[in-house]
Amino acid sequence: MISYLQVEALTKSFGDLLLFQDISFGISQGQRVGLIAKNGSGKTTLLNILSGKEGYDGGTITLRRDLRVGYVEQNPQYPGDITVLEACFFHGNPVVNLIKEYEKCLVTPGTPGLQDLLDNIEKEKAWDYERKIKQILTQLKILNFDQKMSTLSGGQVKRVALANVLIMEPELLILDEPTNHLDLDMTEWLEEYLRKGNLSLLMVTHDRYFLDRVCSEILEIDDRKIYAYKGNYEYYLAKRKERIDAKNAEIARANNLYRKELDWMRRMPQARGHKARYREDAFYELEKVAKQRNYGANVKLDVKASYIGSKIFEATHLCKRFGDVKILEDFSYIFARYEKMGIVGNNGTGKSTFIKLLMGEEKPDSGTLDIGETVRFGYYSQEGLPFDEQMKVIDVVTDIAEVIELGDGRRFTASQFLQYFLFPPEKQYGFVYKLSGGERRRLFLCTVLMRNPNFLILDEPTNDLDIVTLQVLEEYLREFKGCLIVVSHDRYFMDKVVDHLLVFNGQGDIRDFPGNYSQYREWKHEKAAYEKRKKDEDEKKTQRVRLDDKRKMTFKERKEFEQLEADIAGLEAEKKQIEEALCSGTLGVDALTEKSKRLNALNNELDEKTMRWLELSEIEG
Repeated sequence: MISYLQVEALTKSFGDLLLFQDISFGISQGQRVGLIAKNGSGKTTLLNILSGKEGYDGGTITLRRDLRVGYVEQNPQYPGDITVLEACFFHGNPVVNLIKEYEKCLVTPGTPGLQDLLDNIEKEKAWDYERKIKQILTQLKILNFDQKMSTLSGGQVKRVALANVLIMEPELLILDEPTNHLDLDMTEWLEEYLRKGNLSLLMVTHDRYFLDRVCSEILEIDDRKIYAYKGNYEYYLAKRKERIDAKNAEIARANNLYRKELDWMRRMPQARGHKARYREDAFYELEKVAKQRNYGANVKLDVKASYIGSKIFEATHLCKRFGDVKILEDFSYIFARYEKMGIVGNNGTGKSTFIKLLMGEEKPDSGTLDIGETVRFGYYSQEGLPFDEQMKVIDVVTDIAEVIELGDGRRFTASQFLQYFLFPPEKQYGFVYKLSGGERRRLFLCTVLMRNPNFLILDEPTNDLDIVTLQVLEEYLREFKGCLIVVSHDRYFMDKVVDHLLVFNGQGDIRDFPGNYSQYREWKHEKAAYEKRKKDEDEKKTQRVRLDDKRKMTFKERKEFEQLEADIAGLEAEKKQIEEALCSGTLGVDALTEKSKRLNALNNELDEKTMRWLELSEIEG
């Protein structure tokens, strides 16, 4: 394979904070690599270094000559006063730079170098750039090219940045959390695009389904070193556990030997000969291994939820709209005790407005929302919490409480609680401004949970959180003795923590689906396939023409023909009942599965009887 990128002995630090040291890896043509690490370990910094946006302390980075590299940052920035189309010319790429050079050349006396520019423009097909960028923006559902960037949502800005990069047709694509702020349809579109595209990829993402389906190799930064795994996410989990178990066994063996050697050191204070000196040097090396902390220790978050009564909230005939856009239309719902609900839907369908109504930040146009007296909300919002940059991390927590109540009567100090959230002591006494984006989100989550809420509302909780933190949070939410609403585009996370879905289809169309996200997508695909098949059948029926035949039906055939008509009518009636039940959204998962199987058998039986009916109908009666 052709080598696209080679990194040798790369080292990077910020002051006394060493992110990684002497790491080496490579990416070749066709490789799709996912990068995993805890927040604060330097994932984004490494991507910035590789894209040339940031320097490094030591090592070498070698890119293949003339390699086209595209980079989509985690939070792309554009001036607010430029249009969507202007944004696609803003950051510049080889084609855009060619166009700018051409325009500059035209206003320069004598137009120096014009022919060379024209040749390069022809070679890069730059004349067609604007048409192609509009085409890609349309695929990404950005249709208003004159819209100002300041009016775009976070997801729309991310899609403009993706269009900026995809138009280049890069050979090596670097993505930092590409699914952040993208709705589920766009995430699945991007997933399919990357799987089919003939490009090499280095990507940081928390979306484990996306990672599993797009990447075939994993790189992990852990304890300032880098580890490579030739397999998908599931393979990585298994091999990482093997590595951690082996490392912990090594530390345990070193500890056993260390105790013996320590006793020898204490008994031999006199000057030693050559062999004793060798043993003494070996002791200090052994001490370094023995004093390492155990790797991958299981973290279990167990925060006590306050008591919650049987009445949670009741929505009665709620209506909410903004102009012509309906958010809620005669919406009624009774939320049950210990219910865990997921909310899904495309951007702009009203998910966040629904949460704001629940939290009292928005008022309904009509209808009532009655919230139980014992309900104690914990709200984790997309916007996060504005921290004082000059505060220490430990002070952010102690300002809320010095001691946190856990389950089973246990109590944690603020420092112990922060360690549960993967903040080691050295991070706790560092300043907030030194935290990475993901670490800030983790600190925000910590401040929400430590107040012991009994009703959690999490709005896009997986954005900027690393996979390790997500695993801890998933485990906590599964055991959470309270109520939960999650708004998320993370399919894996939703599958792990919710019991059912509230699906926002737009214009006030809200359906309750009794299952997790994967089951919902499977049902949705089956429904679409069924509707297409039904449409095809209807079209065939309209095209049927009775053909003249030379012979008449026999008595037996006529009886069969009449029976077929009765059978087909009965099967059609049963089929209609099942279709209405499937579309009602009221069926449980088991009933949904049973009805789907019966519908498949019905279709096969109908096909057979209809074909026989057609054969007989062509015989002259």
